[in-house]
Amino acid sequence: MGMAILVNENTKVLVQGITGREGSRHTEYMLQYGTKVVAGVTPGRGGQTVHGVPVFDTVEEALRKFPDINTSIIFVPAQFAADSVYEAIDAGIKLIVIITEHIPIHDALRFVNYAKRKGVTIIGPPNCPGVVSPLRSKVGILPNHIYTKSGGPVGIVSRSGTLTYEISYHLTQAGIGQSTVVGIGGDPIIGTDTLEVVKMFEEDPETKYIVVIGEIGGTMEERLAKYIGSGKVTKPVVAYISGRTAPPGKRMGGHAGAIVSMGMGSYESKVKAFQEVNVPVARTPTEVVKLIKQYIR
Repeated sequence: MGMAILVNENTKVLVQGITGREGSRHTEYMLQYGTKVVAGVTPGRGGQTVHGVPVFDTVEEALRKFPDINTSIIFVPAQFAADSVYEAIDAGIKLIVIITEHIPIHDALRFVNYAKRKGVTIIGPPNCPGVVSPLRSKVGILPNHIYTKSGGPVGIVSRSGTLTYEISYHLTQAGIGQSTVVGIGGDPIIGTDTLEVVKMFEEDPETKYIVVIGEIGGTMEERLAKYIGSGKVTKPVVAYISGRTAPPGKRMGGHAGAIVSMGMGSYESKVKAFQEVNVPVARTPTEVVKLIKQYIR
C-alpha cells in the first residue's frame, strides 16, 4: 500500500450536521464507500443515530466517546458553519472538510486564519467536493461510482467540482488510477490552495504524476507555475484550465473566485504561466489523459 495524502484507511470521520438532509444522505454514501464514519454531531439531537452512526450534541462529547476521530466534514447551514469549524478546531481535529456553501466571506477569512495558527488543514470552504483516496476513504460528496480503481499514480487537485469528476472518470476509464483527488473549492478564501496540495503530492511516494484543474480568476495557478519553475516539483504536472470561453473582465457564473484583473487571472495568463515552465495545458478534459499517458512509459 502506498501513502496517498490527507485521507486513507486510518481516517476516522465525524459528520457535523449529520441529521440534516445533505449530511444524512452523504453519510450514507460515505459509509457505502467504506469510509470510517464513526460519529455525528447535531446540537439537540444527541442520542439519535443516522444510518447506524451515533449522534452527539457537541464535538467534545463525540471525541470523548471516540478519541480516535481525526477528520471532520461539515454540512452545517451557512449561518452556523463558522461556529462548527471553531468547535472542531478547538476539539483538536486536524483535518476539516467544509461542504457548506454561502459562508460569509469574513467568517471564512477568520476561521481559515485561526486554523492555520492551530496547524489544522481545511479543505474548502464552499463549492468543494472534498477528498477521496480511491477505495480507502472518501470525505466529501464525490460520486462513489467514479472512484473504483484502488490507488494509482495520479494525484488530482481541482478548483472545480464537476471537472474533478469528469477528469477522474476519463483517467479511470483509461485504466489510470488516482492516489488522491482533492477538490479545494472555487472561492477566493479557501483553507488549502493548489500549491499546498501540489507540495503534499510531491512528498507522497505513491503519487507519480500531478493533474491541476484550474479556473480563471485569482492568481493561484500563476503562483504554482512560479513554484514549479523554481525546480521544487520533480513530478510531471499536467494542467487544465476551465473558463476559456469567459470574456475578458467578466466573472464566471456564480464563482466568487473568478475575478480577472490587471492581466493576472485570465485564461491566457494561466496557460502562458504553465507553458513557460513546461507544464502542458490540455484544451479539453479528455486531453488530460493523453498528456498523462505521454509521461507513463
